[in-house]
Amino acid sequence: MEEPVKKNRIQHDGMVKEVGTDSVVVSIVSCAACAGCKARGFCGMTESEEKTIDIRGRYNVSPGDKVTVQMEESTGMKAVVLSYLVPVLIIMGGLFVLQSLPVNELFAGLISIALLVPWFLILYLSRKKIERSFTFTLKT
Repeated sequence: MEEPVKKNRIQHDGMVKEVGTDSVVVSIVSCAACAGCKARGFCGMTESEEKTIDIRGRYNVSPGDKVTVQMEESTGMKAVVLSYLVPVLIIMGGLFVLQSLPVNELFAGLISIALLVPWFLILYLSRKKIERSFTFTLKT
């Protein structure tokens, strides 16, 4: 008999801020990659930011409870593709095409960056649909 396939999950510890009828608001602290460095107290480059996540569903938690927020790893990869990979490909593609034409380098660079405007407009206009595809859950 085959074992069920385990999906990889991204997890963050957080604290419940609010509990609604169909959702829970959780606060997580996002730390920079250097947060684990032993010299972080001396360099001043440490960065941490508190983020609030609205998690749909009913959970048996109360404000102040410590919880673990999780998301499918594939969803995280989708976010990386939409926010980083596609824009880089747009810029590089624009530069490649414009450099093959008799265009000034500065103008080619500015046009390549301007090509991002339609992409981010598309993301903004479809934000509700994208938001529904990024689902967070609480680890039970």
